[in-house]
Amino acid sequence: MGLFSKDIKNMQDLHLHVLQDIYYAENQIKKSLPDIIEKAKNRELTAAFKAHLGETEKQIGRLEEAFKLLGQEPKGTTCPAIDGIIKEANEVAGECEEKALDAALVAAAQAVEHYEITRYGTLIAWSEELGHADIAKLLTTTLKEEIATDKKLTTIAEKRVNLKAAG
Repeated sequence: MGLFSKDIKNMQDLHLHVLQDIYYAENQIKKSLPDIIEKAKNRELTAAFKAHLGETEKQIGRLEEAFKLLGQEPKGTTCPAIDGIIKEANEVAGECEEKALDAALVAAAQAVEHYEITRYGTLIAWSEELGHADIAKLLTTTLKEEIATDKKLTTIAEKRVNLKAAG
């Protein structure tokens, strides 16, 4: 089922599709975080990425619970957006000198966070519209974590990482 394909006939189909999209995205993020953790030089940034890896695993668990509440098997559908964000992050990180690397990693991580925030916000609204308050509650927990991670990354960047890159 591709986005805007004739397989999506109604809001339920669209809701399931986007749930599969973010499930794929979270699993790709989980796979890419260990490499990002290894590349990061700032200790506070490394700790934030490690903490987010643990959160990502819990978020995947919540998504699996959401699938079960819908009577569906957890399954991802390819998400070109997250694949592109991760690919770009790897390319930019590979081109950076060490002093700018952490700033590039923060920018890439925030691009990921912003994508997740949009997806979870949409899924929460659709879950509520479709009468799935239980799913909306699960996803709201995740949305709050994503927003908190984005704010934490901003703080780390503004405190040290951006200054180092600019120097």
